[in-house]
Amino acid sequence: MFRAALTRAAGRAVSFQARDFASAAAGGAAQQPIAIPTAANPRTVTLIPGDGIGPEISASVQQIFTAAGVPLTWEIVDVTPVKGPDGKIGIPQAAIDSVVKHKIGLKGPLATPVGKGHRSLNLAIRKAFDLYANVRPCRSLEGFKTAYDDVDVVTIRENTEGEYSGIEHVIVDGVVQSIKLITREASMRIAEFAFEYAKANGRSKVTAVHKANIMRMSDGLFLQCCRDAAENHPDIKFNEMYLDTVCLNMVQDPSKFDVLCMPNLYGDILSDLCAGLVGGLGVTPSGNIGFEGSAIFESVHGTAPDIAGQDKANPTALLLSAVMMLRHLKLNSYADRIETACFDTIREGVHLTGDLGGKAKCSEFTQDICEKVQKPAKDKKHD
Repeated sequence: MFRAALTRAAGRAVSFQARDFASAAAGGAAQQPIAIPTAANPRTVTLIPGDGIGPEISASVQQIFTAAGVPLTWEIVDVTPVKGPDGKIGIPQAAIDSVVKHKIGLKGPLATPVGKGHRSLNLAIRKAFDLYANVRPCRSLEGFKTAYDDVDVVTIRENTEGEYSGIEHVIVDGVVQSIKLITREASMRIAEFAFEYAKANGRSKVTAVHKANIMRMSDGLFLQCCRDAAENHPDIKFNEMYLDTVCLNMVQDPSKFDVLCMPNLYGDILSDLCAGLVGGLGVTPSGNIGFEGSAIFESVHGTAPDIAGQDKANPTALLLSAVMMLRHLKLNSYADRIETACFDTIREGVHLTGDLGGKAKCSEFTQDICEKVQKPAKDKKHD
C-alpha cells in the first residue's frame, strides 16, 4: 500500500514554472493568463453552499455581488457524499464536472463526521483538483478589538501530502501506523509559490516552518527545498524556525512574521492560531490554489448547526474569501469595493452579528454592505 502511494506521488509531472504561480493580486496565483470577466462576457464559477449556515452565508455573498454588479454567474452544486459504482463514498460526479469545467469555485463550510471511516470532504476536494497551495491572510480588522493590533500575516500551507496523505494501516491489533509523505516536487512547488507570492504582493520575508531537528529526513527535505527556493529569490528575506518556536513567538509578537511557508499539518494548526489573533475563523478568508488557474476559495469555520436557519450567521469569512477569488480573476476594482464596504461595516459597529459583538442579523449585516458597495455607482450617476 505504501509503495503504491509512493509510486503515485513520484510519478506526477514535475515540470513547472514557479513565477506563474503568483498573481499580483492578494488573492493567489495562476499559471495561465485569465480572461478578465466583463458585463458582456461574465465568468461562471462553481458555488458549493455547504452545510449548516453555509446556504445562508452563500446567499449573502451572492446578494452583495449582485449589488456590486460583479460580472459573475453561479453554478450551484451539491457535494453531499454519494456511493459510487465501486461502493466507495465520494464527491458527486456533477460537482467534479462543474469545477473541472469552470476551474474556479467558492465553497461554504462542510461537515465531516468524526471517526467511522469518513474522509474529510474538504480534503477530498483539494486532492481531487490538486489544489496544492492553501493561502490564508490573517489581518486585524479595525472596529473588532482583539488582544493584538495590526496583525498582518499570511500562512502558505502545502495542501496535498504530509501527515494528511491518508496512508494509514493497522500493524497489529491496537497499533496503527500513519505515513508522513514528503516529496521534493511538492515541497519545491510550495516553496517557490511562497516566494513568488511574497514578491507579487509586496511582502519582504518568508519563514520556513519545520521540525527538521526531529524529523530529519521528511522535514529535512522540505527545509532544503525552501533553502533552494530562497537562493532563487535573493530579494526576499528568508529565515527558518521550528514550529514550536514560531507558535511561541507568534503569540508574543505577531509583527515578527510576514509570510509563513510550511507542510500540511503544521499549516493546518498554525493558520488557525493566526486566525485566533485577529478574531477567529469567522473573519479569516482562505484560498486553495492549483494548476492552470484552478482555485477554490472557502470559509474555513464550522457549519454552526445550532444557529443554522436563524439569520444569525456571520458571512465575513466567506465574503472575504470571495474577494480573494475576485482578485484571482483580476476583478480588482470589485474586490476593493466589496472589501472596503465589509471593513467599513465592521469598523462602524452598527450592524454586527453576534460573534462580532453586535446584535444584528445576517441579513442586516449583508444589507449594510450592499448599500455601501452601491454608493460609488450612485455617486457616479450624479457626476
